Amino acid sequence: MNSTLSELLERAETWPKEAQAELLRAASEIERGHAGVYVLNAEERAAIEIGLKDMQKNRFAKPAEIEALFAKCRS
Repeated sequence: MNSTLSELLERAETWPKEAQAELLRAASEIERGHAGVYVLNAEERAAIEIGLKDMQKNRFAKPAEIEALFAKCRS
């Protein structure tokens, strides 16, 4: 483990319980992403199903809609 990560974890011991729980959730998510096979949760599976149905019906975002979304995310 690098020293920066070790120092962060030491400081995290002094954080409020809610912040520690948030760090644990984030770290667990990162770990799952590097653990090999990813297992979808129910919400992710439902979102994919919606996207596949939209694709089958040829419903795609227009380029202007995509650009507007990216512009919103950049600001």
